[in-house]
Amino acid sequence: MKKILFAAGVLSACALVLLATAPANASETGQASWYKMGFKTASGERFKPDGLTAAHRTLPFGTRVRIKNLRNGKSVVVRINDRGPFIKRRIIDVSKGAAQKIGLIQQGVTRVSIQVVN
Repeated sequence: MKKILFAAGVLSACALVLLATAPANASETGQASWYKMGFKTASGERFKPDGLTAAHRTLPFGTRVRIKNLRNGKSVVVRINDRGPFIKRRIIDVSKGAAQKIGLIQQGVTRVSIQVVN
């Protein structure tokens, strides 16, 4: 946990910890990116690039999150099954399948809001 706190920065790490323990309507806004590589996720599942999954630093595996692309208004519900992102200012990495649903493929990185839905 200390490494995550150091890497994420004190303020953003506090927000992430609060989101991880917050009620179902907890939300966060920041940068998102997508990824398509990997064999296994941090949860032990086989990575499926076309699935509707995502990586988050602190949310429990299995948490369902609505991700809204703030540039175009498109949204998708994903399931957290991996850890990341490992780039400081990003709050979530989504699978290629989820990125296609919200129009993120061409942009690569965009501003999103995320909201816990379960």
